[in-house]
Parts: sequence; structure tokens; C-alpha cells
Amino acid sequence: MTKDIEITYTENGTIIDEERSSTIIADLKSLFKAPVLLANALPVFVGFWLALHFTGDSLLANSKLFWLTIIGSTILMGGALVLNNWYDVDIDTVMKRTQKRPTVTGNISLKTVLGIGLSLSAIGMVMLMFTTMEAAIYAFIGWFTYVVMYTMWTKRKYTLNTVIGSISGAVTPMIGWAAIAPSWHIVPILLFIILFIWQMPHTFAIAMRKYNEYKAANVAMLPVVRGFKMTKRQMFVYIACLLPLPFYLGSLGMVFIVLATILNVGFLIVSIRGFFTKDDDRWAYVMFMYSVNYIAILFLLMVAVTLPSF
Repeated sequence: MTKDIEITYTENGTIIDEERSSTIIADLKSLFKAPVLLANALPVFVGFWLALHFTGDSLLANSKLFWLTIIGSTILMGGALVLNNWYDVDIDTVMKRTQKRPTVTGNISLKTVLGIGLSLSAIGMVMLMFTTMEAAIYAFIGWFTYVVMYTMWTKRKYTLNTVIGSISGAVTPMIGWAAIAPSWHIVPILLFIILFIWQMPHTFAIAMRKYNEYKAANVAMLPVVRGFKMTKRQMFVYIACLLPLPFYLGSLGMVFIVLATILNVGFLIVSIRGFFTKDDDRWAYVMFMYSVNYIAILFLLMVAVTLPSF
């Protein structure tokens, strides 16, 4: 049950249910993990955009397909995130950062959450089937990997949960590309690899900052099971693996290669600083912030350097 509602009035006597409306909005944002959902929509768009660029097609001529792809994939991902909330309610009850989710507070019943998750997943999947079957298959791989392989199987048992979970995020640009053209092209494959590798240090940084919460919830994150030193070493190795990748995207131009390399070197420098820091929490926060800005800038840069062709 929700708490009692405070009713306020306007000058003309209209009742404004301020607290309820704000609570509902907050609950929905939390249920759908709004920042994560938006972050996953960007690679889908970039994949679609770059497919148009390399095939010489136009966005205007494919506007209906564009909206089907973006809306369908977003709805499907939203369904997956909701199902994650439904399944993880016991963990979320323990972890401080998730204790305000509606599945924990009871503002939305678990039965309702399950229904929302399954319904959105089905709707999103059907919409993507009206694009291409290849795009729909990639979307299903992402959904299945996140909901079943990650959430229901590996998250609580194995440190490899991050590797498994990274697959679901990495297929997003391939969904967008495959809606336009077959994805066996160097560009979507490189986008998959970049996203897959990037998610490792990004997620490890979160796990380090929330170490106590993950430990209390018995979630097998790498910092909890193997410690911070091992986590830092793996973060360095994964980031180092990003260094050569821009050179395989020479078709995006020298400007992209140079700027992407600068981003990669900066990422590596921040990673190296972790071996000498005395404040792991502060360093993990810097790593997290750099990783968030890194991926956003990198993907927007791909759009920017191809913009003249449109």
C-alpha cells in the first residue's frame, strides 16, 4: 500500500494530487531504469544511422522503419529491465541504492510488474519482426541474455555475470544496423566489440563503489569475490583492448580515429591511476563518470563525422 496522499489546492479550488503524481513518475522511472534504457537506445540509433551512411540510403526514405526499430527495441529493452526488477526484488530489498524501487516499496505489485515486463517484451519483439528478422533475432539474443542468462542464472553465482550481461548491451547497434542491411560488415561488428569491452570496466567501477551493498546481497561481482586489485588489473586489460579498435574504423575518417584514440588513451590513464590511488571509492567514481561520457561521446562522434553525407 502507498502512504497517505497529501492533497493541495489551486486558487480556483482544483485538487492537485502532487505527491501521488510525483511518486508514480518516480516509480516508473525506477521500474524502467530510465537512464539505462536511454543509454541503450543510443547505440540502436547509431547502428541504424551508420547502416544508412554505408549503404547510401536516406533517413527520410526509411522513416517508418526507423521509428519501428527505435520504438520496438526500446519497448523490448524496457520489458527486459522490468523483468530484471521483478526477479531481483530480494536483492533490491537489501541494497540501499535499489530500496526505493516500486517492487521493494510495494507501490506496484510483483504480479503487475511481471505482467508489464512480459507484455512489453512481447510488443517490442512483434514490432521488431516488422523490420527484418535479423534485427529481431539480435533483439531476442539481447533480451534472452539479459533476462535469463544474466539475471536468472549468472548474476548471483559467477563473476562471469558481467561478461554475460555485456552481450545484451553489445548487440544494440547490430539491431539498428540489421534493420537496414545485413550485419556482416566490419562496422557493426566493431561496434559490438567496443560496447562489449567497454561494459566491463564500466560495470566493475559501479561494483567497486557499491561493494558493501553487493556483498550484503551476495551478488557475485568481481570486486566482492576477487578483490579490488584483481578488478583493477582486469579493468586495465579491457581498456587496453580498446586502443587498436578505432584503426579498424578507418572508413569513418581520420578525425574519428584521432579523437577516439585520445578518448582511449585518457581512459587508460585513468585506469593506471587506480594502481596508485589511496581512495578507491573516489577513483571508481572517476572511472564510472569517464566511462559514461566516453561511450556517449564516442557514439555521437560516429554520427557527427558521417553527418555531411546526409
